[in-house]
Amino acid sequence: MNLRATRARPSPAATPPPAGRSAAPAAAAGHAPFGPTAAVLAATALLATSQLYGMIPLLGRAAPGWNTDPASLTWLVSVFGFGYAAGFLLFGPLSDRLGRRRVMVGGVAATAVTTALVAAAPSPEIGIVLRVAQGVTIGAFPPVAMAYVGERVAPHRRLTTVTAMTTGFLAAAVVGQLTAQGLAAAFGWRSFFLAGAVAFAAAAAVLARVLLPDGPSGGASPRAAYRAMPRLLVTPGLWPLFLAVPVVLGPFVAIYTGLQLTGTDGLLELRASALPVILAIPFLTARLARVPGPARAAAALALSAASVALVGLLEPGTLGLALLLMLVTAGTAVAAPGLIDIVVARAGAARASAVSLHSALLFAGASLGPQLAAALTGHGLRALGLVLAALLAAGALLVAASRRGPA
Repeated sequence: MNLRATRARPSPAATPPPAGRSAAPAAAAGHAPFGPTAAVLAATALLATSQLYGMIPLLGRAAPGWNTDPASLTWLVSVFGFGYAAGFLLFGPLSDRLGRRRVMVGGVAATAVTTALVAAAPSPEIGIVLRVAQGVTIGAFPPVAMAYVGERVAPHRRLTTVTAMTTGFLAAAVVGQLTAQGLAAAFGWRSFFLAGAVAFAAAAAVLARVLLPDGPSGGASPRAAYRAMPRLLVTPGLWPLFLAVPVVLGPFVAIYTGLQLTGTDGLLELRASALPVILAIPFLTARLARVPGPARAAAALALSAASVALVGLLEPGTLGLALLLMLVTAGTAVAAPGLIDIVVARAGAARASAVSLHSALLFAGASLGPQLAAALTGHGLRALGLVLAALLAAGALLVAASRRGPA
């Protein structure tokens, strides 16, 4: 989902972690085993973000048991994303002090507990509180995992490892929804969270076995990273990008939520149609990288804008909708890493804080997507598509305008 910036920085300390500890002790300890490390990090990335998207197809199934309507339950999607974003900001810098392995294993293990508690939630109100906790605990994984890759994976293996993780994050948008839809149909909506709790417990055990031990505790103070974030928000060349970041995932989540709330036919096929695009994007990385970052990200957002506008204007059948959703997915999958490339290049010594801030804003935007869908689908899919197109077009213009900032 994010952080392909390692490609452009082959040195051991160059991957832009959301924390700034020196990689020297890691280098002395040797490199992590490539195959097991890439596999467990990619699988955990898939599990983590599946919990955001998996709630979307469960809205209609959870509502009757709680005597409410599906639109009001969109907060169960949103609050997880807000917690996830908060976890990024909190645990990235903290892992400098506490250690990457310790934070990752602890966060994933804690998520096994919070996910099981979501399955047992007796009411929407308690469910919302537990979803926040679930988001915060799993928010310990993504930024710290990226920092770990930059410090412990051999330089020539970093791009492959980060690409595997990125594919996991992106594929969660499809796999999470398909898994939730299938489990809910067979065993009820709570089964998705019960299965997730078991999967997180297994992931924590494998992470504890595969990840290299942390060095001596200590390291840089997290306060420096926290203090840098407000300054980054007003930095020339960066602030337009940070304004644009929330519209990358927000409309993507909103359009799928809107399709769920409007009872669109063929949702299984529509969700599955995006998976080939997500799997293909990593193989196009080298060619896409030839296009300058701002132009690449702006064009990708413009593609998504045009596609969701056509969804609203045409309200096509299943085949046409599937094709348009594939284009929306392609635009999202290109824009997200494109923006992080630019942020890392422009943030200088503050790139660790910039990466954490970027990731938090990305998922804050994703959290607002369901609320947009709930507010607009009462006026039909056309209203939702046109509003989302306007937001994406504004994001494209902000990214294009940022080209006047420092390169």
